[in-house]
Amino acid sequence: MENKSSIGKRSSGLSCIEICAGAGGQALGLEWAGFDSLAHVEYDRYACATLRLNRPNWNVIEGDVRDFSAKEFQGVDLLAGGVPCPPFSKAGKQLGPDDERDLFPEALRLVKECLPKAVMLENVRGFLDAVFTDYRMSLKKELKSLGYKASWHLLNASDFGVPQLRPRVVIVAIREDLAQNFYPPIPLIDGIMAKTVGETLVDLMSENGWEGALGWASCASEIAPTLVGGSKKHGGADLGPTRARKAWASLGVNGKSLADMAPPRGYAEMPKLTLRMTARIQGFPDDWQFAGGKTAAYRQVGNAFPPPVAQAVALKIKQAIVGSASQSRNRHVS
Repeated sequence: MENKSSIGKRSSGLSCIEICAGAGGQALGLEWAGFDSLAHVEYDRYACATLRLNRPNWNVIEGDVRDFSAKEFQGVDLLAGGVPCPPFSKAGKQLGPDDERDLFPEALRLVKECLPKAVMLENVRGFLDAVFTDYRMSLKKELKSLGYKASWHLLNASDFGVPQLRPRVVIVAIREDLAQNFYPPIPLIDGIMAKTVGETLVDLMSENGWEGALGWASCASEIAPTLVGGSKKHGGADLGPTRARKAWASLGVNGKSLADMAPPRGYAEMPKLTLRMTARIQGFPDDWQFAGGKTAAYRQVGNAFPPPVAQAVALKIKQAIVGSASQSRNRHVS
């Protein structure tokens, strides 16, 4: 996977606001797609510190999204967010609307307040489970009443160059007069596929002179399993429960904890990943820094929406908005 610089690709003249911003995975993707940010709302203080550390010019609003009003952003092009996943994940018991962490109602409130041209909300694959059929239909109906055509798309991060499985659902709602120009992103093909764990991390594994790095990389010949461990209810900085650790072990990675540094010369054990390695597997550029200690930083990585996937969706949303505007201008000229 090409490791992009975190320097943004500006500007298309399109604007966005983001809720539940986390450590900036979605925000980076939006920036790469050419959206100028007006605000990033995030509750976690470490994630807010990460956003400010990497983008001092961003308007980072630290606080509960329930206390945020979008009225001053009326007419913004895009409202985006990675609303909490636990209400729809099996690990979170799939309580849906009965879970106090369900923020879809707040997202709908903000849509009403700022009436963006488009909405982009990310969640876990469990959102598509049959148990939430009524919930999805209710959400779609509510968005339709506000003038939007909504759809949801199951995307695998590995289809967009991220060296990890990580299936995610992206809910896209486009204003009805623009919706005919929206098409979901198409997976990358023709050899531009995700690299294996070994290909992705061999340079980082060898940076302290470990002689076994090349041999390890040749055995770590699959893409990574989904990174987990982002929940605050999770104990510490490790790669997840037993099942996840077994998947990592099959790639030659000790998932019981994260290492502070790459293996040194003479290292003879199964290596652990560093925080930087997990961030690269999640699709972050190497110059993106994370605030807080190891556990706080890894939670940010584990919770993140891979930037390349966010970029792929945002580009399609941009095309819908810009394409519709171009068509309107052409009709006016003719």
